[in-house]
Amino acid sequence: MKPLAISTLFLCLLGATLACKKNPSNPKPPDEDPDWPTDKVRVVLDKDISRPWEILWGPDNHIWMTERGGRISRVDPKTGELKPLLTLPDIVASGEGGLLGMVLHPDFAQTPHVFIAYNYGNPYREKVVRYVYQNGSLTQPATLIDNVPAAGIHNGSRLVIGPDRKLYYTTGDANQSANAQSTASLSGKVLRLNLDGSIPADNPVANNPLWSLGHRNPQGLVYVNNILYASEHGAGVEDEVNIIEKNRNYGWPNVEGPCNGGEVTFCNANNVKPPIWSTGGGTYALCGLDYYNHDRIPQWKHSLILVSLKNATLYQLKLSADGQTVSSSKNYFANRFGRLRDVCVSPNGRVYICTDTSPGKIIEIGDPES
Repeated sequence: MKPLAISTLFLCLLGATLACKKNPSNPKPPDEDPDWPTDKVRVVLDKDISRPWEILWGPDNHIWMTERGGRISRVDPKTGELKPLLTLPDIVASGEGGLLGMVLHPDFAQTPHVFIAYNYGNPYREKVVRYVYQNGSLTQPATLIDNVPAAGIHNGSRLVIGPDRKLYYTTGDANQSANAQSTASLSGKVLRLNLDGSIPADNPVANNPLWSLGHRNPQGLVYVNNILYASEHGAGVEDEVNIIEKNRNYGWPNVEGPCNGGEVTFCNANNVKPPIWSTGGGTYALCGLDYYNHDRIPQWKHSLILVSLKNATLYQLKLSADGQTVSSSKNYFANRFGRLRDVCVSPNGRVYICTDTSPGKIIEIGDPES
């Protein structure tokens, strides 16, 4: 064979190999723009799980996951191996309820505590329970707060531990919207507890876990640079992303989205803090929320990333330098994977999303070869 022909054959074979690596069977999202950061999307797990609600990155380099039916598991992100830890004995999964939020103690190696929020009982209620992780299982349950009103809809239940080593816990209005404005009710709030379940002395109301009020159904929560962000389902006008501050009112049910029109009077009289971003003109069912600041996807640095159920989309919200405003937003994966419930980020900058489906899916966004 002539040298030129050999060279041509080699280049063709090389091109075919590279084409395989680019995985043409898994094309880029249809809403791609020139700034789309990566075409590397991989399904980690797509069987044997049902309606995952929380996914978070654990210090063991596994994804820790809750499922609505009551199971807590660890997932190996490389192989997709599912490692169950516990199925709750008293879970009641009704409507939108069941096993919901979870967070790990920030000093997990020394204090292997796992905090979960779930629905139970008749009448329907909600509680936060702390478990101890030992030898591949969860033991020693301790209830931190219980008898939180719950319903078939609007149960909130995202958890995060702040830099102050306090547990922040979102509650929905449990389908009783007026209770969101009542300091006597635990519904429609962001609550703040010590990690043993006691009430911090510097909470706004003495002997009350209330931190903020006027929430409808906040299902995303993340602490970034001493700022607490929350995403929240709106009723019909718009969903919100808020900065949560001590003793602030977020308006529901009197205000939806920014203060405007007839809402202004209520906002001025009730210390209402408007959202830093809202959907405007409709609702997306905003859900899981995390923060991205890694070189793996440089276009997403210093951004909130969040997912939605109704619109089945991932949103990137670029933050201002001080984190107080959203400077721009972009959408990805619209209707590609179905209803998206949660999102988490690994220390190496890979992003994971999970679907609110049965069977559920966990999907990795990032370059698996680097």
